[in-house]
Amino acid sequence: MELYNLPKFNIRPKKKKNDSKLIPLVVIVSILFGFISGAISSSIVYYRIAERLNDLNVNNDYSPQTDQETAVIQTVDQASQSVVSIIITKDVPILEQYLEVGPFGFTPQLREKGTEKVEVGGGTGFIVSEDGLILTNKHVVIDDEAEYTVFTNDGEKFPARVLAKDPYQDVAIIKIDQENNLDEEGNPVFVKFPVLTLGDSDNIQTGQTVIAIGNALAEFKNTVSSGVISGLGRKITASGGDFVETLEDVIQTDAAINKGNSGGPLLNLKGEVIGINTAIANDAQSIGFAIPINKAKRALEQVRKLGKIAYPFIGIRYILINEQVKEEYKLNVDFGALIVEGEGEPAITSGSPAEKAGLRKGDIILELNNEKITTENTLAEIIMNYNPGDEITLRILREGEYSEVKLVLDERNE
Repeated sequence: MELYNLPKFNIRPKKKKNDSKLIPLVVIVSILFGFISGAISSSIVYYRIAERLNDLNVNNDYSPQTDQETAVIQTVDQASQSVVSIIITKDVPILEQYLEVGPFGFTPQLREKGTEKVEVGGGTGFIVSEDGLILTNKHVVIDDEAEYTVFTNDGEKFPARVLAKDPYQDVAIIKIDQENNLDEEGNPVFVKFPVLTLGDSDNIQTGQTVIAIGNALAEFKNTVSSGVISGLGRKITASGGDFVETLEDVIQTDAAINKGNSGGPLLNLKGEVIGINTAIANDAQSIGFAIPINKAKRALEQVRKLGKIAYPFIGIRYILINEQVKEEYKLNVDFGALIVEGEGEPAITSGSPAEKAGLRKGDIILELNNEKITTENTLAEIIMNYNPGDEITLRILREGEYSEVKLVLDERNE
């Protein structure tokens, strides 16, 4: 509170012989002057208070102070509508204690008395299609015996079923089961869900601002944190409970990712998903990891086309050729994939597409469907653009002779 010091006024009438006659007038003038000065000072204080309150009212209608702050607020506002909480429930046995009579008296024992449905965990997901397809982590929906319920940001509740789990990435796709979303008359009610836009994780940069949204601690839905991309191309071994998986080429971020955030989106300031939050480093401060969204795009497309997530398989063991490999094996080229054996593994897998196509140890695969194989554009990366059952053409260098080989990709088994 601000205090205002007002001037003091002293009225000292000159003494005259008839001072007694002036006393009433002086008193009246003093009272009037005091009233006027008090009114003026009160008006000044009131004006200042009103002005201050007006400032406070303006400040309550907050405006972002920077372009970045504006972008963060807008991104969170738009994205939150498509971020969902996934609640995991399971039937667990109800145990009761009883006393069993034995040779040495009564012994306490436990017995099962039916089952009850209990919430056993939670995670996050985000909607990628208007009919309710949701991307999340595999470890969030790893239990085949559990039931999964989706809660939207506005409190709506829907049952969900698991469509597919990626055998090699911590990615899963579930779907809101709208067939069981019934109105009061028992008719299905189909909801058109808001979706998130998937960005391009191949073009992200270290230092780039990112936002994570998730169901923190499986209790605080749509919790927001922000930070930067603090590293790219990381390799980690993620574990939790019975889940252990090595993940390659993941995004590192210092945006806080808490338990329950798993499966939530990592967003850029355009509101595009560039990653799926998947793991945290327990012995560090603010080191989290996300799976690049481009890896999940392939899984999403496969589920739409094939109804499952499948990896293509050629059936060869190889090393990528660079200058060092070229010199070591005395090769004529410095690119491609050289088929080799080693570490107890054959160069060609028995019964594989490679064996059926006549490939053998020492062959160099230079191109796949006219796409050159290099250390920057590996055979493993190129083949991920295809599905089991696709026919491909390989350009081969064998003992100085070039040829083309066609084969049909098989499905890789876990």
